[in-house]
Amino acid sequence: MIGRVARRIWAKAIKHRYGGNERSQMLKYHIQTSGRSLHAQEIDFNDIRTTLQALYAIYDNCNSLHTNAYDEAITTPTEESVRRAMAIQLIINRELGLAKSENPLQGAFIIEELTDLVEEAVLAEFERLSERGGVLGAMERMYQRAKIQEESLYYETRKHTGELPIVGVNTYLDPRGSPTVVPGEVIRSTSQEKEYAIASLADHHRRHADQAPAALHELQRVAVAHGNVFEALLDASRVCSLGQMSGALYEVGGQYRRNM
Repeated sequence: MIGRVARRIWAKAIKHRYGGNERSQMLKYHIQTSGRSLHAQEIDFNDIRTTLQALYAIYDNCNSLHTNAYDEAITTPTEESVRRAMAIQLIINRELGLAKSENPLQGAFIIEELTDLVEEAVLAEFERLSERGGVLGAMERMYQRAKIQEESLYYETRKHTGELPIVGVNTYLDPRGSPTVVPGEVIRSTSQEKEYAIASLADHHRRHADQAPAALHELQRVAVAHGNVFEALLDASRVCSLGQMSGALYEVGGQYRRNM
């Protein structure tokens, strides 16, 4: 659904606002399944939710898809859970016949109606952003942050009151309890791996000690001049660490701090 809306809005904007050709009006997009739908209770159920979300994405003709691992609610994905997440896509694409149709939902009343409604809501949000001076102006007024916090509070409230039923979390609970079950294999770095990473970083700093200052200075210059920071970052990344580049940008641009 979201993909259909995004493609429609993109095509209209490129054609009517920017005068782009037909090829540029074709939106490619990537989908990742919902992290918010992953719950620590009854984590095995997360694969079911992810499967349904993957179906939506594939039926919507997404260009690429990431399916979350079921245990991401509590840990870094294990090899076993990642394989299961990959299997969701493989089974849909290889075994489910309807997925072989390029656009199986086209023409369905509910799909067309929801596409219109979501597009209308997105365009209305664009208007609200424009009224606040665009994306940057809205950020200065903390508009986006407030909307995210409001939505999160709304979601959590409905989850805790039971208005939003979530199987195994607030409804249809296991009579033996619905505990958070930690898988036997939990990915954590060993002390040796941590020490190796620290030593590698120090070695990287030593090897590029002569080149890094000039690259960082150029990165700062481009940032202050509102130039192509991405290109400068690519150049600097060859001889600088992420921490060095972040520190250099903080010096000239400041560091974000929450307003409470």
